[in-house]
Amino acid sequence: MSVFEHHEFDGHEQVVFCHDADSGLKAIIAVHNTNRGPALGGCRMWPYASDAEALTDALRLSRGMTYKSALAGLAMGGGKSVIIGDPRKDKSEALFRAMGRFVASLGGRYTIAEDVGISVADVDLMGEETQYVGGATKGGVGDPSPATAYGVFMGMKAAAAHKLGRDSLRGLRVAVQGVGHVGYYLCRYLAEEGANLIVADIAQDSLDRAVKEFGAEVVAPEAITAAEAEIFAPCALGAVINDETLPLLQAKIVAGSANNQLAEARHGEALRQRGILYAPDYVLNAGGIIIISHEGPGYDEAKAFAHVAEIRDTLAEIFRRADAAGLATSEAADRLAEERFRRTAAKARPDRSAAA
Repeated sequence: MSVFEHHEFDGHEQVVFCHDADSGLKAIIAVHNTNRGPALGGCRMWPYASDAEALTDALRLSRGMTYKSALAGLAMGGGKSVIIGDPRKDKSEALFRAMGRFVASLGGRYTIAEDVGISVADVDLMGEETQYVGGATKGGVGDPSPATAYGVFMGMKAAAAHKLGRDSLRGLRVAVQGVGHVGYYLCRYLAEEGANLIVADIAQDSLDRAVKEFGAEVVAPEAITAAEAEIFAPCALGAVINDETLPLLQAKIVAGSANNQLAEARHGEALRQRGILYAPDYVLNAGGIIIISHEGPGYDEAKAFAHVAEIRDTLAEIFRRADAAGLATSEAADRLAEERFRRTAAKARPDRSAAA
């Protein structure tokens, strides 16, 4: 099947297939839209079952970055990259240097950063071959996970205010699926607020840390979606809201950091029909790219985190729009984002009426 006929193809500007025989690198870079500026998006390393599965992920994730940047008010477009491989055993300096060279070959159309399976140290290695890296140790903000978690935390507050009529998360039960980088920091914010945590993860050391530091209750990974909690926070991989999990949900709010939480677009409306408030993932998890957008010699951490906190106001606007129009929040978010990045394109397009 042609890439142009792929069910996740959405007018992507550029899709690059990267192969380096010496390092074994097999990767895909997808640039979705650059109307608002050069694309920024993380790199995910995952042992995909097939090249087709990797392409699907790259196309979906890059599109989400366009919408994320637009709603975060950034002068950036959307892009994403995926490396096919097991991050536990397939990493090497040569592989990341090769990836950096492919990013460099795009001449600044795409800036790469960390994502699932990729660490700041990996980004640093790519940065040895290209200047177009975000969140690196040298000259960057480092690990953006705390900022991403803070944005999710502030978004949860907006959701709790809208759905539950309360400004604080104190005393609420929050079921966190995945307590890795972002999930861990989210748990910290929630524990400091006084929320009660229920957690699940496939990594025992992550669970042990959550229990020790936050007094979290542990449930099996397959039980977390059905946990008795006011808020369900998916912070692992995507497509967690699907036909199988929807009937199991006990939460009144779905708000987490994972990308592409809805297996299909129709699941946003399905959540609305069930009376569950969904905080669209690409709005909620924008803290990482917001913090990276502030990188530079004049970096001001307080100013950057204040920008991240604006996620709360953006979500409140989306919730109001959705209620007024009788729409799923996912659809209301998409419409608002499209207004922003398509309007930018219209402004940039020259007026040719005089020449006609």
